[in-house]
Amino acid sequence: MTHTLQIGDVTIPGRVLMAPMTGVTDLPFRRLASRLGAAYVATEMVASAEFARGRPDVVRRAAVGEGLPLTVIQLVGRDPAVMAEGARMAEAAGADIIDLNFGCPAKEVTGAASGSALMRTPDLAGRIMDAVVQGTSRPVTVKMRLGWDDASKNAAEVAANAEALGVKAVTVHGRTRQQFYTGRADWDAVGDVKTAVSIPVIVNGDIVTAEEAREALDRSGADALMLGRGVYGRPWLAAHLERALRDGTRLQEPDREERCSIVIEHMQASLDFYGPGLGLKMFRKHLGWYVEQAPWPADPLDRRAAKSRLCRLDHPGQVADELAALWDVSPVSLTLPGNSAVEKTPQVAEAVE
Repeated sequence: MTHTLQIGDVTIPGRVLMAPMTGVTDLPFRRLASRLGAAYVATEMVASAEFARGRPDVVRRAAVGEGLPLTVIQLVGRDPAVMAEGARMAEAAGADIIDLNFGCPAKEVTGAASGSALMRTPDLAGRIMDAVVQGTSRPVTVKMRLGWDDASKNAAEVAANAEALGVKAVTVHGRTRQQFYTGRADWDAVGDVKTAVSIPVIVNGDIVTAEEAREALDRSGADALMLGRGVYGRPWLAAHLERALRDGTRLQEPDREERCSIVIEHMQASLDFYGPGLGLKMFRKHLGWYVEQAPWPADPLDRRAAKSRLCRLDHPGQVADELAALWDVSPVSLTLPGNSAVEKTPQVAEAVE
């Protein structure tokens, strides 16, 4: 039986969602994860002020792209009017859902009174939600933490206000801001939010395996779950957990050939989107995660050394060759943007670039 999640007028064909992650969920990643079966992958966090001013790098983060069945744009900021304008621009850009970031714990975000700092100023959070809901016809959602610290866990109150203002769903990371990513996510505490509202609640934090997915849903009573860091180097994870929740099927991790093909597809997409130089630079973090998450070589120290070596290479062709050799598979063809297919040798790559 296929479970769906209804957020306003949007029906999501599943209940395993991928979180918005800066530097991770760019358009190449979202396209790949979607092709591999993810039902929902949000954009990177987009600063509303810069988005409204049309800064090219910020607009690029929110790039909709063709072929994506669902576009979720996450906005961050502290000015209600600017957030509303960002929401209008996001809708014009093709957003199906607009998500508000009340959960980022990064100091550069909270220092600007944004992200999870808004859990300390629920009145301002309310004004932002109201302005955005009134400023767009698209469903508005909020991603938050349990609160700022252990003494001020107010997620249930913020969520109840969100529902009253017309927000259509909330995602709750089961930690406070002061915890950052330490300790364990408290899925039971997310249950307090579920009790306080009738809109969908999505549980987030420390969910990687099918067993953790089931336990998080059971303990929180949430309607769906959201994956974060667990998808690093595993863009197929959402589809795998979706299947496990649906019928108990535990899908096999990609074998050497399939995994190598996925990595090269991802790198190719990054080169096409950003251009050869920046594309490889943007892809390196993903490359490192792919190598770390693979079971080959068996020794973690060898994988760490391979990651270090591969992430220092300056040419996509070299990366493709070295990865194929590391995993003992046939090389996968690669095309540099603006050129025909090239052989994956350092000499040819240098000549082309």
